[in-house]
Amino acid sequence: MLKVKKISEILAKKVFTDTGDYFGEVEEVNIIENKIDGWRIRVSGDFGGFLGGARGVIIPHQFVKAIGSVMIISRSSLPNSDSAEESMPEEESM
Repeated sequence: MLKVKKISEILAKKVFTDTGDYFGEVEEVNIIENKIDGWRIRVSGDFGGFLGGARGVIIPHQFVKAIGSVMIISRSSLPNSDSAEESMPEEESM
């Protein structure tokens, strides 16, 4: 049976990736034409480094895998940490 949750119950829930990494907390929901379009997530310090120092991201609702006591999102919705490291200029050795 499908259990319906109120949006107010989901705000401030912890968000984890499908690989088990803690990502942050739900801060806000984006609704368009009475449908959930995306979720604004306040990012934890671990992920902020490869997100360019951003404090939050918007995850489209299609990447949400489950919502229960926590929210599970698909890791594929996030920028790859390897590509972020490659885009950063390397320090020249002297």
